[in-house]
Amino acid sequence: MVVERDIDDLPKNAANYTALTPLSFLERAAMIYPNRKSLIHGSVEYTWLQTYRRCCKLASALTKRSITFGSTVAVIAPNVPAMYEAHFGIPMAGAVLNAVNVRLNADTIAFLLGHCSAAVVMVDQEFFPLAEEALKILEDKSEGKSNRPLIVVIADKNCDPTPLQYALEKGAVEYDNFLETGAPDFPWKPPQDEWQSIALGYTSGTTASPKGVVLHHRGAYLMALSNAVVWSMKEGAVYLWTLPMFHCNGWCFTWTLAAICGTNICLRQVTAKAVYSAIAHHGVTHFSAAPVVLNTIVNASKEETILPLPRLVHVSTAGASPPPPVLAAMTQRGFRVLHTYGLSETYGPSTICTWKPEWDLLPTDVQARLNARQGVRYVSLEHLDVVNPTDMIPVPADGKTMGEIVFRGNVVMKGYLKNPKANEAAFAGGWYHSGDLAVKHPDGYIEIKDRSKDIIISGGENISSVEVENILYQHPAILEVSVVARPDEQWGESPCAFVTLKPAVKETDQQQVAEDIMKFSRSKMPRYWVPKSVFFGPLPKTATGKIQKHLLRAKAKEMGPLKKSRL
Repeated sequence: MVVERDIDDLPKNAANYTALTPLSFLERAAMIYPNRKSLIHGSVEYTWLQTYRRCCKLASALTKRSITFGSTVAVIAPNVPAMYEAHFGIPMAGAVLNAVNVRLNADTIAFLLGHCSAAVVMVDQEFFPLAEEALKILEDKSEGKSNRPLIVVIADKNCDPTPLQYALEKGAVEYDNFLETGAPDFPWKPPQDEWQSIALGYTSGTTASPKGVVLHHRGAYLMALSNAVVWSMKEGAVYLWTLPMFHCNGWCFTWTLAAICGTNICLRQVTAKAVYSAIAHHGVTHFSAAPVVLNTIVNASKEETILPLPRLVHVSTAGASPPPPVLAAMTQRGFRVLHTYGLSETYGPSTICTWKPEWDLLPTDVQARLNARQGVRYVSLEHLDVVNPTDMIPVPADGKTMGEIVFRGNVVMKGYLKNPKANEAAFAGGWYHSGDLAVKHPDGYIEIKDRSKDIIISGGENISSVEVENILYQHPAILEVSVVARPDEQWGESPCAFVTLKPAVKETDQQQVAEDIMKFSRSKMPRYWVPKSVFFGPLPKTATGKIQKHLLRAKAKEMGPLKKSRL
């Protein structure tokens, strides 16, 4: 074994080494641009100096109550100022932020609060009844042995005040009053070790209890800067919060905006009309959204849109593979879409489909198809590959051979909280295993073909449900589609499509549309890919907007196997 030697024996010291943390970005923004708008939420506006002082107050107020290192603070809130402040104030106290998805049910939230031993629950007034129910469930399950956390209710003047009054009557402390117990000049200290946890987020948990993903200061720092680099975000960018901050800490853009001294535009509820309005009236330059939101934007009515756009608007999308037709439609409307991919376990998006100048000369449909790939690694991710999961050997870059996407580097999670068995499986062989199946193209770009559990095996042939969906999205009547395996007497499994039609399509025309979709499919894809059954209706989604394919698979299975046919 070769011993790595340096040319010197110079040690680290306080002058040349400090732990990396994104918290330093906030202090810097307040010093450079104290009067620049940091955040706008309806009629509420803050400058960077005000935001910094409010975060110091939050850290101070928590510290006075001994909420510091080793403590977790849960925040149940949409995209409001307090949620943004929590990303700084809570870790500035040394505690760990657990941003909770407001779309979860009370049972799931009760599990999260108990699992992370939340010492404080900050909850938006609209969701106080949800938090109250969750805490009651937790108390009942623990038979009164769990310590009840401090409850802080976040007021929002844009909302009905009734839930706020109810929360205060129940003994909750109002958020701004809580801040007033803290000091605006609180002498917070960065962590001594950048491996210190900064945030805890939970996976969807569709088939089992959610897993707690633990992130560290180093990774958050690197990902925050990486976001700005790969997206070429200029100082002072105006970022619209269509992406929930509770989703992978807003893909770390919460910290990125402080690093580039930009302006946060909060959206409590995301609608196409609200997006177009913010672009027109607040000078929005960037926003991030899952493909389902992009689909809403391109299918918005004339009354909801403000076109042409006043400027080029940059959009980052991830969370699911975006259908090429949706990407093409966004481009036609004046948006420039950056396609990224990642997981909660990799601090959000950690690969990017880097746009190449030579693509500018290609037809729009070809551009959309190239941009629909998951791409190459982020600048802050050291290693990314597609491997055969049985022997960990990389697949050839032929665009055909499928393998599992694996990650290694500084923007991979610390691990799952209190779950050694899951950690052992996730980090097997010295890589983080994503569970996503992909191919590697000759240019090195990767492209997801499916989750391993979503592959359809028909007559011994593997069918990518994602590829079938991408083709079906080209049909003019389809708003959303999900393809899953249905038992088939002849082929073992065959594709089954669940479709949500565009509003303009009449329900009475469904039979005709189903036949048209079949005809369309036969003209666009291999015969064995063609869905043998098509069903219409709304698609079930997770709390983060992802289509719940496991529910659709179960529904297809309940229908029983398809009888032998000539198809």
